[in-house]
Amino acid sequence: MAHATLELRKYVIPEIIIGTDARLLIGRYVAHFNARKPMLVADQNLQQFGWFKSIKSAILSEAQELIIFDGHSPNPKDFEVMMGANLFISEKCDLLIAVGGGSSIDCAKGISIVASNGGNILDYEGVDRVKMPGPPLICIPTTAGSSADVSQFAIIADYSSKSKKAIISKKVVPDLALIDPVPLMTMDPYLTACTGMDALTHAIEAYVSTANSALTDVHALEAIFCLLIISWLPSSRMLQLTSAFNLC
Repeated sequence: MAHATLELRKYVIPEIIIGTDARLLIGRYVAHFNARKPMLVADQNLQQFGWFKSIKSAILSEAQELIIFDGHSPNPKDFEVMMGANLFISEKCDLLIAVGGGSSIDCAKGISIVASNGGNILDYEGVDRVKMPGPPLICIPTTAGSSADVSQFAIIADYSSKSKKAIISKKVVPDLALIDPVPLMTMDPYLTACTGMDALTHAIEAYVSTANSALTDVHALEAIFCLLIISWLPSSRMLQLTSAFNLC
């Protein structure tokens, strides 16, 4: 998409490390943040996998103790975030590590907000209502769809009204994202398909957005190319579309 003028755009992203076994660098960053008692936010069903156990081992190679919070559900609810925040505060934790999909990461973001700002997590619904930055947050995503590990959004379910609330603030952008393909290999086919469609939808939205830019276009088109064209189309049609998108 051509840009006649270079309009102002602002991007806030974490430090990103991507590649096989990136998760194993978590110990190095626990030491970097001088953390002694991290809290690990993760789904219960992930804790059986060998790659998860290797994350725990790497954390404990540098930390004195590890607190695990797994009391959240898909689309984390406000009271679950508050439970996690109360545990973080009472245990005097000093670092948050989120391992999982968007739900675990959003829950960790909510815990971070309340731990530093107090009140109820729903107090921070809206844009730029988070005043104080939270404790360091490291994300290890285990799905490919949400992009919660690099975003300034947290989606929390209001249990009483049965609705979702969006918290938008650069204060919730993680400090580090360790993007490792190994955890994704343990997803079942259905979840793999769902998160792939999620990623494709995000890429299309980014490309057609009125807030797009040359920087976002290159990533959006590459994602569409990888997710849709390479994966599904016959080679002859792929060549036609790559020419249309000027990708080859």
